[in-house]
Amino acid sequence: MVIVTRLNGERFALNPDLVQRIDSVPDTILTLVDGTKYIVRESMAEVIELINEQRAGIIARAQNLVPDVEYVQPDLTLVTPIAEEDK
Repeated sequence: MVIVTRLNGERFALNPDLVQRIDSVPDTILTLVDGTKYIVRESMAEVIELINEQRAGIIARAQNLVPDVEYVQPDLTLVTPIAEEDK
């Protein structure tokens, strides 16, 4: 979730995966995939930065997770190429 501000100063959390489009004409208008529109105080660049930070945070947290199971590497063997005359 990202936190954005309505024009009246009220802050709300928005699921950035639902944002379809961001317009800046001159107010910043967020259009969601269902057609809902929100006018926010943040600039287009600020909203994009918030979304990028949120997604980067998810990736960073996922990389720090330790799996519960031990990974067992499979046994690999070298395959000898078939000689041209053996074909």
